[in-house]
Amino acid sequence: MARTGIFGRAMKPWSRRSTRDAGSARMALVTVPSWVERDAAIVWHGFTQMAAYADGSPIIVEAGSGRELVDTEGNHFLDGISSLWVNTLGHRVPELDAALVEQLGRIAHSTMLGNGNRVVVELAERLAAVVPVDRPHFLFGSDGAVAVEQALKIAFQYWVNAGDRQRRRFLVLGGAYHGDTIGALSLGDRGVFGEVFDPLCFPVIRSPGYADPGWAEKACAAVEAHHNELAAVVIEPLVQGAAGMWCADASDVAALGQSCRRFGVLLVCDEVATGFGRTGTLFASEQCGLRPDLLCLGKGITGGYLPMSVTVVAQPVFEAFLDRDLGPKTFFHGHSYGGNALAAAVALRHLELIEKWGILSNVVQRAGELEALLRRSILPKPAVRAVRQRGLMVGVELGAPSPELRWGRRVCARAVQRGVLLRPLGDTVVLMPPLTIERAELGHLVEVLGAAIDDVTGGQGPGEDVRGT
Repeated sequence: MARTGIFGRAMKPWSRRSTRDAGSARMALVTVPSWVERDAAIVWHGFTQMAAYADGSPIIVEAGSGRELVDTEGNHFLDGISSLWVNTLGHRVPELDAALVEQLGRIAHSTMLGNGNRVVVELAERLAAVVPVDRPHFLFGSDGAVAVEQALKIAFQYWVNAGDRQRRRFLVLGGAYHGDTIGALSLGDRGVFGEVFDPLCFPVIRSPGYADPGWAEKACAAVEAHHNELAAVVIEPLVQGAAGMWCADASDVAALGQSCRRFGVLLVCDEVATGFGRTGTLFASEQCGLRPDLLCLGKGITGGYLPMSVTVVAQPVFEAFLDRDLGPKTFFHGHSYGGNALAAAVALRHLELIEKWGILSNVVQRAGELEALLRRSILPKPAVRAVRQRGLMVGVELGAPSPELRWGRRVCARAVQRGVLLRPLGDTVVLMPPLTIERAELGHLVEVLGAAIDDVTGGQGPGEDVRGT
């Protein structure tokens, strides 16, 4: 099937290039490996079975601009997943490019262990004005899992420093995902992707997740029953992303936060995925009226430019670590590249652009348009079991008769053939476009998704065993 770009352009098929062998008298053709072959021969991709990597028709990106990616063959793709949920304003944003270049004229990086950096201080000051945390302090890292690991260690040591060594456990939700480092993995509902590491993980108290209609009541009951042993409750406010875009009512999330306050349990909000405008407010916690003790941020913090994360800590928690120099209350934790100056400069400019460009208003408007498109064109399809949405975070759950049919993966592969980059969570297709996406691009995104679903399912529902490529 010929592939087309997002504006209907014909796309070049995958090909092997040939060159003439100057050393041969008969000008023989020499086969040159494709970029996919070169990639598969030496790169190990996360969450990917490398034995089948090339069979999935991966794209090899060479460039990008706006909401488009361009591969090594010159094909254009609408970035329908914001490059795994990190890109916010689009690719090659001139203002962000300039911030990076300007900081390069000063310094690329200097350690934050016992020293500081001007642009990191400026970023922290700017963040302090907008995060839903009381009198915040900022511990910078490199990715979301690091932010969560830091939060776990801070919450645990907080109680040690306070003289209460009974509070050693964490309450988390079913379906949770908080990262792939061992501490973060321990919090997650590991399933098939993480069960092999069960012997390395520590036990937690787990309450049902957002897929359970009574999740909030059960979580609050668990807080009451276990508060004497809980160091913290860790949640993804409003949306459990990697679980399949399961959404909660803001009032239910607020009730859990109130329960934590009532019983003196720390609340950790993991907003690595939901932060920086994805749900229509800068942080999802705002919609729930939450003021968490610790807030984990990552992904969109630099607009998708550079790896950076931060654990935001409320003043009362921070004060528990103040002591004599190198005393036992010191938080002995830090990373070489935590608070990288280049990332901080881009993150600072990114925050300014979110306000200047009215990004949150655009998210609210586009989210309404997207909801209408999905309701009209996607939800009625027999193969679609459910559509879940908060802002520009969407999960389209397909009702495959059997997981072995891999409807989610095959639908995304068909979408790529039509010039839209998507990635599934099992049989849930994720739509998470950049926050600057335009109305016409949303229409194209939904149109391609619908065609891809029809291609794979043949217009049949979950009661039919629809096979094929």
